[in-house]
Amino acid sequence: MATIHVDGKQHEVKGGENLLQTCLSLGLDIPYFCWHPALDSVGACRQCAVKQYKDGDDKQGRIVMSCMTPTTDNTWISIDDAEAKEFRETIISFLMTNHPHDCPVCEEGGHCHLQDMTVMTGHHNREYRFNKRTHRNQDLGPFIGHEMNRCISCYRCVRFYNDYAGGTDLGVFGSAANVYFGREKDGTLENEFSGNLTEVCPTGVFTDKTHSERYTRKWDMQFAPSICASCSVGCNISPGERYGEVRRIENRYHGELNGYFLCDRGRFGYGYVNGKDRPRQLAVTKDGRREAMDTGDALDFIRQQLKAGKPVLGIGSPRASIESNHALRELVGAANFSNGQTAQDAALVSLCLDVLRQGPAKCATPLSMEDADAVLVLGEDVLATAPRIALALRQAARGKADTLCAEKKVPDWQAASSADIAQRQLNPVFVATPAKTRFDDIAAATHRAAAPDLARLGYAIAHALDSSSPAVDGLDARTAELAQRIAATLKAAKRPLVISGTGCGDAAVIQAAANIAWALQASHPAAEICLAVPEANSIGVALFEAADLETMLARAASEPSVLVVVENDLYARLPAAQVDAALSKAMLIVLDHQDTRTAQRAQALLPAASFAEGDGTLVNYEGRAQRYFQNFDPAYYNRSIATAESWRWLDRLQNGDAARENLDDVLAQAEAALPALKGIVSAAPNASFRIKGMKIARAPQRQSGRTAARANIFVHEPRSTQDADSALSFSMEGVNGASGIDRPPELLPFAWAPGWNSPQAWNKFQSEVGGALRGGDPGVQLLKASASRPPFYTAVPAAWAPNGVLRVEPLYQHFGSEELSSLAEPIQKRIPASYAAISVGDAARLGVNHAERIDITLDGQTFSLPARVRPDLPAGVLGLPVGLAGVPPLKAGSGATVTKGG
Repeated sequence: MATIHVDGKQHEVKGGENLLQTCLSLGLDIPYFCWHPALDSVGACRQCAVKQYKDGDDKQGRIVMSCMTPTTDNTWISIDDAEAKEFRETIISFLMTNHPHDCPVCEEGGHCHLQDMTVMTGHHNREYRFNKRTHRNQDLGPFIGHEMNRCISCYRCVRFYNDYAGGTDLGVFGSAANVYFGREKDGTLENEFSGNLTEVCPTGVFTDKTHSERYTRKWDMQFAPSICASCSVGCNISPGERYGEVRRIENRYHGELNGYFLCDRGRFGYGYVNGKDRPRQLAVTKDGRREAMDTGDALDFIRQQLKAGKPVLGIGSPRASIESNHALRELVGAANFSNGQTAQDAALVSLCLDVLRQGPAKCATPLSMEDADAVLVLGEDVLATAPRIALALRQAARGKADTLCAEKKVPDWQAASSADIAQRQLNPVFVATPAKTRFDDIAAATHRAAAPDLARLGYAIAHALDSSSPAVDGLDARTAELAQRIAATLKAAKRPLVISGTGCGDAAVIQAAANIAWALQASHPAAEICLAVPEANSIGVALFEAADLETMLARAASEPSVLVVVENDLYARLPAAQVDAALSKAMLIVLDHQDTRTAQRAQALLPAASFAEGDGTLVNYEGRAQRYFQNFDPAYYNRSIATAESWRWLDRLQNGDAARENLDDVLAQAEAALPALKGIVSAAPNASFRIKGMKIARAPQRQSGRTAARANIFVHEPRSTQDADSALSFSMEGVNGASGIDRPPELLPFAWAPGWNSPQAWNKFQSEVGGALRGGDPGVQLLKASASRPPFYTAVPAAWAPNGVLRVEPLYQHFGSEELSSLAEPIQKRIPASYAAISVGDAARLGVNHAERIDITLDGQTFSLPARVRPDLPAGVLGLPVGLAGVPPLKAGSGATVTKGG
């Protein structure tokens, strides 16, 4: 702890940080540009100047940069000192010398950190009368716009992109007052976290190109607290809506999960919400033609089918909310409900759930991963399956600098000193996967092998850590040596971390990872494990302990039945012939927000709400239940739209038009019906929550009464939708701004505070800058690990031996493997062309050259793809990209026959 004195007031602080971070954590305002809570201090902009005094008697003091000055006991500073204020105003004047006067047309206007700091310093005159320096802008791809003339040379972009995110294709060119931040030549930014430049940049140099196409000022948009559904991490997001469209996705700070950053898939993959071909009315298929039907008539028709005497079966989905899956289970009965996952996925996710419950290794969050000092990644390409985890791994590797700084008693937030001391040294990260990954550059060693051999490596590591874990017979010398090296490194670490998951489609890989984590626990209580699962609510539906998809389809195929499918495209999970056979005897009722192949087969289709149009709860990979809230009511803009949450439709089907139709009721019933969901109700305040009798506003205060949300439809403004499901209001009315700083973190729709309009406003809502939100980070943990270690898994697999067929290993893509984001046009521009990856040796054996087509027979299906000959792929393995065009649904571990195409 330390005592500091700021402008005559005494504050007790924890010490050790820089003065800028300390003062911001105290709620004090100091202008800054180059500093960022995740990027440490470089002192480049000189904007955060304060006056520091030797003691309370010193009246002269000296100007210091608060971001470069440590917070020590008995520090005396002044923010309001006249000389310090003049210094800061002068710095702004210098920065404005070449900055264009284009705020009215700049896309950052009203959302701009530079504007905030300019006002905060009191700068209001532009005295430079001569020609300004100008630059040529670059085409940086479908995500990012570029306007270099707005640059103030804070260096945040390259520090984030290169140092923090591991990018290599963005740099700084030139010197002194003539520097350029961009690529060597025009081209798409390659890093999967490039979208964060739009929030990291304090000006309008890097802008969201997907927002530019339908641009709206921040104060004219409506926001909601939401959860990204593009993977299982559960990053918190703020979707911005205008005229019934999602216009952009911004990061919503969560100290444990996403922090300040999102991946590009989560940020730019929202286009499916705005799709023009989405189901919008209830429809019934007659004589092979789909016809829209009145809501009441359609519901009556479906109720008649449900009461026709046939068995009613329900297929849920790991991309649907807990509420929707529960409502379906209530409609059809527990014995007739399927979790909607394939047998392989369901078994693997269930295994992950067992590992997390059995303990004793704690499940790691991205925040805790950053503190790991040794990491093993076993079988999981997390950059493709759980991207935010990959970004955390980079920080874990870079953490070596913090250790070396501590040894030399140098503050680790001193970026330049830290880099000099570290000299590119990294904490050890071992990556063992079937094929190379995009984070191999931080690896101390890599290992490429088929899934069974990866599991054998893992079992060998566990045995080296604890001899009571089963030994591995017949391990080759190279792999045995690597196992010993990894085991020794993990054992020597203070905070070892094991990462695995369902990506390989092999239970033995997950079991081996669990053995390693459990073996470490005896001597390393801080050891953690992370298991990535396929979809946003995979863990949530696993808690239902329901039948898998194949089991339910087999029942549907065996007898005429009514099959209700909720937000699940069966053709994306299983071979078409298998699905066709199951649906041939079924009366198919589908609830979805996309016109999937399954929806096109439906005899009755109900238009479900997407995440932006409804409320619900998702459970992430660590068992954290989080609530997302309706961003907008589509019927407010178009009365013909009948969209509603799937749970609401199912409630009306079961209970009639007098159904309860309230989120809190559905949640309470779900918690009562399933003990595994105990606590889910407390994931967010209920609909009756108020602050001083008021709801919480979804829109900023500056969305004045003159902002007509429906002006493009009709000049007369109807009353806004009244939200019975949450404590949020569909307008600027209610708790907002300064009076809303103490809003529950689960109900924070966006970051805004007086004087802070940019994303930097999050510092006003944190208990300390970079820490948890005030009131704690959102979500409630549903899983509790056991305190005692369970028995080790013992089923060591045999080594993979090619026998004329190639073993299929799924290769996940950051862009293209996730179903919903792949529907967004900007994401589609980044999806790679389909391919089949084979090893150099297998290509030579088959007489196949790179890019030549090969014919593949897999699980009774034959298809053709261009070959991609890869030296990183092990012999006997066929790598197939998940979700890409021309690649059927995959069952990992299947044997494929490959021949040279004709």
